Amino acid sequence: MATKIRLTRIGQKKAPLYRIVVADSRAPRDGRFIEAIGTYDPNKEPSEYHVNEELAKKWLANGAQPTETVNRLFKQAGIVK
Repeated sequence: MATKIRLTRIGQKKAPLYRIVVADSRAPRDGRFIEAIGTYDPNKEPSEYHVNEELAKKWLANGAQPTETVNRLFKQAGIVK
Protein backbone atom coordinates (compact mmCIF):
# COMPACT_ATOMS: atom_id res chain seq x y z
CA MET A 1 0.00 0.00 0.00
CA ALA A 2 1.47 3.37 -1.05
CA THR A 3 0.93 5.97 1.64
CA LYS A 4 1.03 9.74 1.39
CA ILE A 5 1.21 12.44 4.02
CA ARG A 6 -1.20 15.10 2.82
CA LEU A 7 -3.76 17.72 3.81
CA THR A 8 -7.46 17.05 4.41
CA ARG A 9 -9.79 20.03 4.49
CA ILE A 10 -12.02 20.37 7.57
CA GLY A 11 -12.85 24.09 7.49
CA GLN A 12 -15.98 25.97 6.52
CA LYS A 13 -16.62 27.74 3.23
CA LYS A 14 -14.03 30.48 2.64
CA ALA A 15 -12.28 29.59 5.91
CA PRO A 16 -10.01 26.62 5.20
CA LEU A 17 -8.54 24.59 8.02
CA TYR A 18 -6.59 21.43 7.30
CA ARG A 19 -5.53 18.24 9.06
CA ILE A 20 -2.19 16.69 8.18
CA VAL A 21 -2.98 13.01 7.68
CA VAL A 22 -1.38 9.78 6.53
CA ALA A 23 -3.61 8.18 3.91
CA ASP A 24 -3.57 5.57 1.18
CA SER A 25 -2.62 7.33 -2.05
CA ARG A 26 -5.78 6.00 -3.74
CA ALA A 27 -8.18 7.43 -1.11
CA PRO A 28 -10.05 10.67 -1.90
CA ARG A 29 -8.80 13.97 -0.43
CA ASP A 30 -11.36 14.19 2.36
CA GLY A 31 -11.92 10.46 2.59
CA ARG A 32 -10.62 7.75 4.88
CA PHE A 33 -7.17 8.18 6.39
CA ILE A 34 -4.89 6.02 8.52
CA GLU A 35 -3.74 8.55 11.13
CA ALA A 36 -3.96 12.29 11.79
CA ILE A 37 -0.58 13.76 12.72
CA GLY A 38 -1.21 17.50 12.84
CA THR A 39 -3.15 20.60 11.78
CA TYR A 40 -2.52 23.57 9.47
CA ASP A 41 -4.33 26.94 9.57
CA PRO A 42 -3.44 29.19 6.60
CA ASN A 43 -5.88 31.93 7.70
CA LYS A 44 -3.70 33.26 10.51
CA GLU A 45 -0.80 35.60 9.85
CA PRO A 46 1.72 33.97 9.84
CA SER A 47 0.26 30.55 9.00
CA GLU A 48 -0.07 28.30 12.04
CA TYR A 49 0.69 24.58 12.07
CA HIS A 50 1.08 21.87 14.70
CA VAL A 51 2.77 18.58 13.87
CA ASN A 52 3.43 15.55 16.05
CA GLU A 53 7.11 15.11 15.16
CA GLU A 54 7.40 11.55 16.44
CA LEU A 55 4.53 10.32 14.27
CA ALA A 56 5.76 12.27 11.24
CA LYS A 57 9.26 10.79 11.50
CA LYS A 58 7.82 7.31 12.03
CA TRP A 59 5.73 7.51 8.86
CA LEU A 60 8.56 9.04 6.82
CA ALA A 61 10.82 6.17 7.96
CA ASN A 62 8.13 3.69 6.88
CA GLY A 63 8.13 5.14 3.35
CA ALA A 64 5.20 7.59 3.34
CA GLN A 65 5.69 10.35 0.76
CA PRO A 66 4.70 13.92 1.77
CA THR A 67 3.01 16.23 -0.72
CA GLU A 68 4.72 19.51 -1.68
CA THR A 69 2.78 21.57 0.86
CA VAL A 70 3.33 19.10 3.68
CA ASN A 71 7.02 18.86 2.79
CA ARG A 72 7.29 22.67 3.10
CA LEU A 73 5.60 22.55 6.50
CA PHE A 74 7.94 19.76 7.63
CA LYS A 75 10.95 21.84 6.57
CA GLN A 76 9.67 24.80 8.60
CA ALA A 77 9.15 22.50 11.60
CA GLY A 78 12.64 21.01 11.21
CA ILE A 79 11.42 17.47 10.58
CA VAL A 80 12.88 17.19 7.05
CA LYS A 81 16.05 18.84 5.79
